[in-house]
Amino acid sequence: MAPDPTPQQPQAPAPPKPETPTASATSEASAPPATGTSLPAAPVPVPDTGYTPSGVPTFDGVRERIETRYGTALGATELAEDTPEGKTAAQQFEARQKAAEEKLEEIRASMHKPD
Repeated sequence: MAPDPTPQQPQAPAPPKPETPTASATSEASAPPATGTSLPAAPVPVPDTGYTPSGVPTFDGVRERIETRYGTALGATELAEDTPEGKTAAQQFEARQKAAEEKLEEIRASMHKPD
């Protein structure tokens, strides 16, 4: 066979094929990325401190603190009422309230008496 008289053009290298994940590649989630590839940095979650960057409290932060204090106060009240001392104090308070109402009625009745 005779040699080909046309000059041959150099062939450009074929573009790299995209890698398809294999079973072993997907199971290794902590494997470092291949060199030459750049992945965007994962966003770091900013903790909600309840303050703006300039130091001003946010409404959500203030609401959270108020709700926490309110819940703590309710819980402390419930626990205190369940103790013997708390029950005694509640009974004493009710007795004082009843005596105060009776005294107020007595004063009102004395003011309305014709002389």
